[in-house]
Amino acid sequence: MIINLAIIMSKSQGDVNGIKKEGKSSNVYDAIIVGAGAAGIGVAITLQHVGIENFIVVDRDTIGSSFSSWPDETRFITPSFPSNSIGMLDLNSIAIGVSPAFSMRVEHPTGKEYAKHLQSLSDYLELPIKENTEVKSIEKIEGIFHLETDNETLLSTNLIWAAGEFQYPSVSGFEGSELCRHTSTVPKYGDLEGDDFLIIGGYESGIDASYHLARCDKKVRVFDIGSPWAEASSDPSIALSTFSFERMEDVSFGKNVELFSETPVSSVTLVGDTYELKTEDGHTFESKVQPLLASGFVGSHKFVSHMFEERDDGFPLLSDSDESTIVPGMYLCGPAVRHGNENFCFIYKYRQRFAIIAQSIASSMGIETDEFVDAYRRWGMYLDDLSCCGQECLTC
Repeated sequence: MIINLAIIMSKSQGDVNGIKKEGKSSNVYDAIIVGAGAAGIGVAITLQHVGIENFIVVDRDTIGSSFSSWPDETRFITPSFPSNSIGMLDLNSIAIGVSPAFSMRVEHPTGKEYAKHLQSLSDYLELPIKENTEVKSIEKIEGIFHLETDNETLLSTNLIWAAGEFQYPSVSGFEGSELCRHTSTVPKYGDLEGDDFLIIGGYESGIDASYHLARCDKKVRVFDIGSPWAEASSDPSIALSTFSFERMEDVSFGKNVELFSETPVSSVTLVGDTYELKTEDGHTFESKVQPLLASGFVGSHKFVSHMFEERDDGFPLLSDSDESTIVPGMYLCGPAVRHGNENFCFIYKYRQRFAIIAQSIASSMGIETDEFVDAYRRWGMYLDDLSCCGQECLTC
């Protein structure tokens, strides 16, 4: 990894003030971060950088565990490149001065590789983290958040929910969906038995699964309610990534994969030893292999829905500082962040909001943030003007 002077200064300040791996002893923390994935570790580094010392990160598993759970073959769709020397942050970086490409020498890291990157970064900066600590309930009583965990009660004046979404797959949506297997539960596509696969969902996960199965000479049929492989948008929240388009050009993909656009699935049934998939247009498809669901995730924000007002699309309604509009001090960080029509679903998107949260908390504590904001803005890590979002690329 590459660490710049500002991060080193932050680390040194943490050493002086006694921040250890398990966190600084305190009756009430200034902030608790729930989740030790990319969002949680990233916002923790940002808090450290702005000068907030009395915080802790808790996770029900280990650092980067969601990434460790990816199928072995799955890689980041966004490329990493050590461009920090020219003032452009690595797309998969979660902190100023850090480049996964430089430390791992990999352009498209696997989930396990990225989890190790997060672990190394956390160790280097000595972030205060409690692993294997599951949050059972959250209440705010007389201005203080009470987090009941399986080990103890933690208290804080601010709470940042950064638990992500991978561990909360979407497994409903049509009759018989419980008969299917979600792609997030597949350890390795190459180990799946069978020769004829039905995949429901054709966005990134569906195409990724199709590609790896096709490379094993498996036949694959993909059904999607829309047609993400035909979207003209340059927004990767809507259209497929160039990484996916490139892999779709592979000979094995063209030979073995059949794509069904605008073909919603109405039901899946098991008749004897055969799975029958029915589409809303009346067609039936059969396979001896359990269908795969590539239907995305519902997200962990449902766990704290009582702390937020709800938007029409079901996501939390947030202030300009990504704070709850009904519970002061409650923040949302990560892929569930929405503002208007803007979707912050990828690391290079939601990392631009870390400093927004850090500035809000620091300002409430009387910490000066002008230099901090200037530094983050220069590195494209402070996005407060959303009018620049949603611009399409030229097609010339």
